[in-house]
Order: sequence, then C-alpha cells, then structure tokens
Amino acid sequence: MSKIDFNLYLITDRSQSTGRPLKETVREALEGGVRAIQLREKDLPDEELFRVALDLRTLTREFGSHFLINSRTDVCREVGADGVHLGRFGISIAQARHELGSSCLIGYSAHSVSEALIAEKAGADFVTFGPVFHTPSKADYGDPAGLVALEEACSTLDIPVFALGGVKQGNIPDVMAAGAKGIALISAIIAAQDPRAEAFSLLKTIDSHDALL
Repeated sequence: MSKIDFNLYLITDRSQSTGRPLKETVREALEGGVRAIQLREKDLPDEELFRVALDLRTLTREFGSHFLINSRTDVCREVGADGVHLGRFGISIAQARHELGSSCLIGYSAHSVSEALIAEKAGADFVTFGPVFHTPSKADYGDPAGLVALEEACSTLDIPVFALGGVKQGNIPDVMAAGAKGIALISAIIAAQDPRAEAFSLLKTIDSHDALL
C-alpha cells in the first residue's frame, strides 16, 4: 500500500497569510480537508522554527494529517514529523533515509523529468514537479515546464507526481488528466481569504476528476 494517500499537498509560507497567524491558516486548511502539510519557512531562526514545527505537528496529529519538514532532518526527528521534503541543494535523499529510516516520507522538488527520475532512483517517495505554469515564486527556475513535461514525468515515474507552480482551480482538470497524483501549492490556500473554503473547493475539483477514472 502506498504511503502517499493524499492528493493535495500544502506548502507553508507565512508571508502570504494576509496577516493571520500561520497556525490559524493551517488549521483552517486542515478543516477544509488538507491531509498533507510541508513546513517551509526557511528564514526562521532555529528556536522559532522548532516552536512552529511543534505547534503544527500537534495540529496535524489532531487531524490525522501527514506533516513534513523542508530539508531539516533534525527538526523532523525532534518533533516527530512524518518526513522531509528535499531539493537539489542540501542534504541528499540517501542521507535523509539513513538518518530517518525506511518509514519516513521523503518528497523531492524536481524541475525536470531527468531530475525526477534521479530522485526516484535515490529513494524518494514522491516528487513535486514544476513549475508547470508561470508563477512569480518560481520565476528563478526559468520557463514553466508545461503540461507535456508533466505528462512525461507522470508516465515515466513509478512514484507519485504532484504538479506544482501556478496550479489553480481552472487548470486542475488539465493537470490531473496529465496523470498527476495531485497538486502541490502555497498561495491558493495560504493567501486565500477563507483557506477552509478554498481547500474544500480544490479537493472537490480533484476528487471529481478522480471519480471519472
């Protein structure tokens, strides 16, 4: 049985939460049905990062949600998170697996099909792939990968692929039709006036496509 039993992967960015505390925003997202959260607050000092991670670990346990930490295996162990999410810089997948064990979840941010394949071979449990569409937060990664590359990644990899970058209500059907397991996003929920309603709506769109398969 796959460890990846979710199809909406929410990545945090407290700078986009329109003045609400991050914990409040995440709670609303969980109430809307989100079942996987990645804590990604790279600028926080260690002490504050640990505090936020502990708060969100308690909250995600309350809702039975997966909880991953961006890059930091030490934080993952300390708070009892479910795993880590890695990228091309920093700790390797092999090192994270060695430190955290076989039961932990390891996600990887891939920006090309070849990079996604390398991550799969190294032992990642899933990848986020993108940016699929244009989004300011991913502009440094160059032109969007597009739906054709997403479809190639989904058809080539055996592990789940989550579409990332510019994914919104209107393009979810195209993303899912390309073979994605689900979507990964930040602002659509974190910056929403009503994160609960937005999460519920996004999941309804994803689930309506799954029901057609």
